[in-house]
Amino acid sequence: MGSPVNAVWAGFPGEGDRVTTAVSLKDVALSAGVSIKTVSNVVNGYQHVRPEMRQRVQQVIDELGYRPNLSARSLRRGRTGVIALALPELTSPYFAELAGSIIDSAERRGWTVLVDQTDGVRERELLVLQGIRSHLIDGAIFSPLALGRDDGKTLRPEVPLVLLGERVFDGDVDHIAIDSVAAAKTAVEHLVQRGRTKVAVIGAQRTRSSETARLRLKGYKQALRAAGLAEDPSLVLPAVQWHRADGANAARELLSRKLWPDAIFCCNDLLAIGAIHALQRAGVSVPDDVAVIGIDDIEEAAFATPSLTTIGPDKVAIAQLSLELLAARIGTPAAARPPQDLQVDFKLIVRDST
Repeated sequence: MGSPVNAVWAGFPGEGDRVTTAVSLKDVALSAGVSIKTVSNVVNGYQHVRPEMRQRVQQVIDELGYRPNLSARSLRRGRTGVIALALPELTSPYFAELAGSIIDSAERRGWTVLVDQTDGVRERELLVLQGIRSHLIDGAIFSPLALGRDDGKTLRPEVPLVLLGERVFDGDVDHIAIDSVAAAKTAVEHLVQRGRTKVAVIGAQRTRSSETARLRLKGYKQALRAAGLAEDPSLVLPAVQWHRADGANAARELLSRKLWPDAIFCCNDLLAIGAIHALQRAGVSVPDDVAVIGIDDIEEAAFATPSLTTIGPDKVAIAQLSLELLAARIGTPAAARPPQDLQVDFKLIVRDST
């Protein structure tokens, strides 16, 4: 959003001649030709505003550089105007891009985002459930890795929470995810449609935090069975973490064992980028010898060599939905609103690696 000022010049501008005034709700309402209440509804993210009206008001907000008075709002509502975003790792491009989308959407609501990195450590993730900085925040958006089903018992209902990723614990919290089984199945079906018949997978895990890996492996197997292809356990490669180095190591392991698949499905884009690097260093052509596909559609995927075919979840929709659910939860008793489980769309993005 722009700077919340109007510039007024008296004569020839010189140092100190600029006068700044804060833009008010009334200013936005007058410029947009709507009521102050309508502007307030847009700023606060209320759902019952017609899309064309929301777009019209938002355009004026952006043009004038209106910024809500968070201090005054907090005093009126007894809220801080601050939410927490707890993610496993900010060095991961997927989580970094998702955080950027959430922060952008929160800014349009006049919210400030406090970002916490849990590193996928169970003790840190439990702190989120138990009310991370509850005296400072109105609610939290949380993507856990290390928690289990029973950990929902430690949830503090007075801190509204929206869960991203797999629903790894039970509890009265809203939840947003893509269908990991369907996403993986779509990826492998694409490889099969390209005529590939010996498909390896990189990213299997057997740890407490392996729910996403389990679901994506399930989708991989479903696609093989649907195509009438036999499952080969030797083509299922583990990855302790889903980083580039893990993908490269797994690809080198395939080559060292003289396992020559004609395609590799990687459980995320970083694994795929690492695998492509190792294959090319070994003189294996991608995609002529081995086709490679990932999941996440991180920005790096489009600029890899070759560019990476991937499954792209709608990260903007995840951000917007998570904030809508959180806004509906804040100030509402937990019992008054049953938890929602929402799935966002994904799409196959075909590039050079297949």
